[in-house]
Parts: sequence; structure tokens; C-alpha cells
Amino acid sequence: MLAPSLLDPKNDFVFKRLFTQRPELLADLINAVRSDQPSVEVIEVLNPRIDPAELTGKFIVLDVLARDVNGSLYGIEMQVRRQPAWDARSAFYLARTFANQLRSGEDYEDLRPAIAIHLMDFELFDDPAQAHWRFELRDRDQPAVRLTSALQWNLIELPKLDRRHTDIGTLAAWVAYFEHWREDPIMSAITHTPIKQALQQLEELSADEEAQRLAFVRERAQRDEASFLKAARREGQEEGENKARLEIARSLIEQPGIDDATIAQLTKLTAEEIRQLRQSAGA
Repeated sequence: MLAPSLLDPKNDFVFKRLFTQRPELLADLINAVRSDQPSVEVIEVLNPRIDPAELTGKFIVLDVLARDVNGSLYGIEMQVRRQPAWDARSAFYLARTFANQLRSGEDYEDLRPAIAIHLMDFELFDDPAQAHWRFELRDRDQPAVRLTSALQWNLIELPKLDRRHTDIGTLAAWVAYFEHWREDPIMSAITHTPIKQALQQLEELSADEEAQRLAFVRERAQRDEASFLKAARREGQEEGENKARLEIARSLIEQPGIDDATIAQLTKLTAEEIRQLRQSAGA
């Protein structure tokens, strides 16, 4: 086993530090995701800086925005949980990336494709047979007819793809890196040079005390976010259940011959709550 202090490459702070420092590794990851397309070379990471406020912000994903030699833009994100309104958020940021290319006076023909790559440490869709999804603007009834390839989404469900042991190739190797980075037997079996370099880069980053501290800050913020969402869901569920109990009690109050003790037993409401319902109903 590798050292237990090795940082998690799925932590989006760690992910961004890894791939902004080594654009050639980022290009290899992009090419693995889009293996049926011509290989790209990343010439520039457009957002290498990490704002300290981003580390503690809720519902923020630290992305990597890069440009290749042909001007195409790539927004790469590591997501450890599904965000609220995930689909709308994804569409908004990709559309904004695409639109922000055009300066005043420039022609629409100057626009280059904007391509999203989302590596997700959760399962988004129910289909067990597919873990790599690619979306473009196509006709609903004739999906073979594509309106444009200027906007593209690539979604990788990491746990699902990791379970598909029949998958081989560079993408499967990258998935193994993200899912099994601490497991020496698995990592030693990977011969792909960029992944070996990524593991070495991860070891170097993990030895940096400041990087360890910031990774912990980010991890704590993500745990707080998860707790916040869980509490909000629980509060919403409890509110919904209470509304249902009140509606049942109102219906029972309108029925003759049902006393308050019976209503309380059936609805789990207090005697005071039932008394107030009777007063509001004029019963």
C-alpha cells in the first residue's frame, strides 16, 4: 500500500493543482475521454489560480479551463456529488464559456467549440450498461441529425466505469488512477506513462504541507456542504410529513363521532395542535 497521507486526486483542489501544473497530463486525460476524436495538445490553462474563498464556498466546483492549439475550449471538472440543479448549472457554464469567446466586432465564425468533461464520483443515470455519456445539440426525433458540435458534454460516471472490468485502454487506466490511487498492486499494473507521471506528481503534492492543509480545508467545506444538504432534505421531509398530518387531522375533525384522543393517536399531533385546528375550522 502507498502512504496513507497521499492526497485524494478526486478532491477538486488536488485535481486542479495536478492538472494546471502539468498541462500535458491534462491533454492525455482529454484525449482518453475523446479517444474517437483527433488528439489535442493543451497550450494554455486559462484559470490556474485558486481563490482562497473558493476553497470554503458551498456549491462551488474547482474546474480547469484549458485551450488547445486550435482554440477549442475545455472545461474539466471533478465532481464528488451531484449538485442541486446540476443539469442547468452544467448547461449554463458551458454556454457562458462558449459565448465569452466573442469580443465586440468579431464574427460568429470565430467561435471555437466549448467542450465540457465532467468526471463524476457518483452515478447519474440508471442505465447500468453505460458509464461514458456524450451529448451534443441534436434533433430529438432524428438524433443522427446534429445541429452543431460547438457545444459538447462528456460525462464519466467513475464508479460505474470502474466496475466494468472488460473496459481497457487509456480512459479505464485514468479511472483506475482516480478510484484506486492508494492501491499499489493496481497502480503498479498500469503501464501508461502519463498516469505514472500523474501518480508521481500526486506524491510530490502530498509531501507539500501547505497543499495538505488546503486540501483538508477543501474537504471540510465539502463535508459541511453535504451535511447542509442532508439537513435541508430532512427538514423538507419533516415539513411535508407535518403538513400531511395536519391535512388528515382536518379531515377527521369534520367527521362526526371522532374524538380528539383518536385523532391524536392517528396523526401523532398534540392535543393543543388539534384544539387549534378545531378552532380554525369552527368545529
